[in-house]
Amino acid sequence: MTDTIKSLAALLAEGKTSSVELCRDYLARIERLNPALNAFVTVDAEKTLREAAAADARRAAGQAGVLTGVPIAHKDIFCAEGWLTTCGSKMLSNFVSPYDAHVIEQFKAAGMPCLGKTNMDEFAMGSSNETSYYGPVRNPWDTDRVPGGSSGGSAAAVAGRLAPAATGTDTGGSIRQPAALTGITGLKPTYGVVSRYGMIAFASSLDQGGPMATTAEDCALLLNVMAGFDPRDSTSLERGKEDYTRDLERPLAGLKIGLPREFFGAGLTGDTARAVEEAINQLKKLGAQTVEVGLPNSKLSVAAYYVLAPAEASSNLSRFDGVRYGYRTPEYKDLNEMYEKTRAEGFGSEVKRRIMIGAYVLSHGYYDAYYLQAQKLRRLIAQDFVEAFKQCDVILGPTAPTTAFKLGEKTADPVEMYLSDIYTIAVNLAGLPGMSLPCGFDAQGLPIGLQLIGDYFAEARMLNVAHQYQLASDWHTRAPTL
Repeated sequence: MTDTIKSLAALLAEGKTSSVELCRDYLARIERLNPALNAFVTVDAEKTLREAAAADARRAAGQAGVLTGVPIAHKDIFCAEGWLTTCGSKMLSNFVSPYDAHVIEQFKAAGMPCLGKTNMDEFAMGSSNETSYYGPVRNPWDTDRVPGGSSGGSAAAVAGRLAPAATGTDTGGSIRQPAALTGITGLKPTYGVVSRYGMIAFASSLDQGGPMATTAEDCALLLNVMAGFDPRDSTSLERGKEDYTRDLERPLAGLKIGLPREFFGAGLTGDTARAVEEAINQLKKLGAQTVEVGLPNSKLSVAAYYVLAPAEASSNLSRFDGVRYGYRTPEYKDLNEMYEKTRAEGFGSEVKRRIMIGAYVLSHGYYDAYYLQAQKLRRLIAQDFVEAFKQCDVILGPTAPTTAFKLGEKTADPVEMYLSDIYTIAVNLAGLPGMSLPCGFDAQGLPIGLQLIGDYFAEARMLNVAHQYQLASDWHTRAPTL
C-alpha cells in the first residue's frame, strides 16, 4: 500500500473504495507487521471500523470534507477519549483519556478514523525511540536500526505503510529527525500554530504538534486540519485559518535558498553531504538561487536546549505523583513514600535524568548561572535566523548528521545521542517552522533527510519548495520491502 492521502481521498470521492475497506486493509497490515516494528502501542479495530462506518455515512449523506474517511494514526502523546494514552511510559500505562486533545478533535471533525496510537520515546524524551516503556520501535528499512525519535512510532508506521499518515510532536527535532531516518516527510509548524491542549507536556515553550506523511502535499492537507486557534491553550496563536496547499504549484524561479555554513562542517557524513548537494543542484535547475548565510550561535543550541527543556520537564512532570491518575506503587507506608516509590518505579532512566538536570538548573544558586544564560542564548539563536532571512526565503541543510544508527549504539552515551538533533534544535528554540523530506540513500540503503526551515508562518512557502522538489524527484515514493 503506497497510496498518498490525496490519492486515497480521490478514491473515496469517486466511490472506488470505502473508509471501512481502507481501514480493514491497514488494520490487516498492522496485524501482520507491527510485531516486527513495534510502531503501535494500542490498536482497537472495533473502534476504528466504527469511526470508518460513520465517515462512510457522512459521505453518503453528502457531508464529506476533503479528507473524510482517510485513516490516520496518532502519536500516543495526544489524549484521545476512550483510548489508552500512555506517552510511552509505565507512569501512564493504565490511563484511558476522558477527553480529546484539540488536534484529535480537529481530525475527528474532518472525519478521519484513528488507526491506533503509535509508540514513542517516554514522555517524548529521546532521539531513537529506545526509551519507551513498550520497547524500541524498529526502522522498516533495517529492523536492527532505530527509526529516530521521539515520534519514531509514527515515522515507522508511515514508512512501513501501516498508516497513510500520522501525527507527531517536535520539541527538538522529534518530527523531522525520525522523518529523515525513515524516508518520509514531516513538518514542524511555527510555535503556536497547532494547539498543545491535550498534548501531554514535555517542554511547554518548545513542544509543537505536526503532520507526518509520504509527501509534502499530504502534509499541507493535514496541516489544514491540525492548525487553528484554541482558547484552551494560552500559547495558541489567534490567527485566521489558511490554506497550506495554496502555493504548492508556484514555480521556484527567483527563490533564494540560504545555506548555513555551520550545517556543512565536521560531523556530517559524506553520503549525507552528497545527497544534500544533489538536492541543492536539483532546486537550482528548478530556478532557485543559493546564498551562504551564517547561524553563528547554532553551535550553542544543543547546550541551551539541554538546560531549558529539562527545566520545563521537571516542572511539567511533577504532576505525575500517583495521586490523581496513572501508576501508583502498590506498597507504601505514608504519602511521602508513595510519591517517592511511584516516581522511582513509574519513570524510566532518561526521564529521571532530565528531571534531575532540570531541578538542578532551576535550584537556588544555579538558576542565574544556567537557566537564565540559556534563555539569553535562545534569544541570540533566534536573532541569527532573523538576520539570515533578510537574505533568503528558506534555509536548507541536512536534517540529521547521519542515517539511522544501530539499536543500542548510542544508549550508553547520552551526549552522543543528543547530538543526533544538532541541526534541528535551533529551529525549536527560535519557534520557527521546519520540515524534513527524503533526498537520497546512503551506501547501506538507508534514507537521508533534507531539512527546510522557513520564516515565521512561512509554512506554505516551505511546502511549495518541498512539493516542487518532490515533483522533480522520486525519493519520497520509495518504500521498504516488508
